[in-house]
Amino acid sequence: MPLRSLCLSFVSVEDNVAREFRSGFLIIFVLRNRLKMVDFSRVQKELVDCNRDTAISGVSIMLLGNDLSHLSGTITGPVATPYEGGTFKIDIRLPDGYPFEPPKMQFMTKVWHPNISSQNGAICLDILKDQWSPALTLKTALLSLQALLSAPEPDDPQDAVVAQQYLRDYPTFVGTARYWTETFAKRSSIGTEEKIQKLVEMGFPEGLVRTTLEVVGGDENMALEKLCSG
Repeated sequence: MPLRSLCLSFVSVEDNVAREFRSGFLIIFVLRNRLKMVDFSRVQKELVDCNRDTAISGVSIMLLGNDLSHLSGTITGPVATPYEGGTFKIDIRLPDGYPFEPPKMQFMTKVWHPNISSQNGAICLDILKDQWSPALTLKTALLSLQALLSAPEPDDPQDAVVAQQYLRDYPTFVGTARYWTETFAKRSSIGTEEKIQKLVEMGFPEGLVRTTLEVVGGDENMALEKLCSG
């Protein structure tokens, strides 16, 4: 074979190899990015499933605009806890890797709880971190948050101040948690400020009024008795 033909043949083979390499690289790139995309069909199904029995489960999810990666969850406070009667809103953000990566959740309603930051609503819960599995759902996560309200874990806290109060002065913790529920998680929360104003108008210092209402769980009559007794 002439040298020129041999060179052209070699260049042709080299071009084919380069072309196949680029094609293979492109396929890998596309597949990798598809794996990182949120599975929106699954999210839509989860929304339907979660909202199907809200009256029974006490949890629900709604869209925030048209963005399926940013949702708003709601959980009702468990019975026989300081959170009973409250409705707590949860900000839900789905990372690109969902459901292979856990959703990012944060309390938007202020809550007094050892495993939830009283400052920014950050949550300490294993299934929202290393114990997440693609088999779990957003509804599962919300139900787990609801269960966390029923069974705090003060030995693994998100809020150290609340955890210390829970461990050292449980009655005060219960009163404070109930007061926060009354103040921030109930539709009647506006009434709390009215109670404070009434007691302040009676001559009691506002700071003392707020503290006393926290201790008695927002009960105006009990707060008045406590304030009058010194």
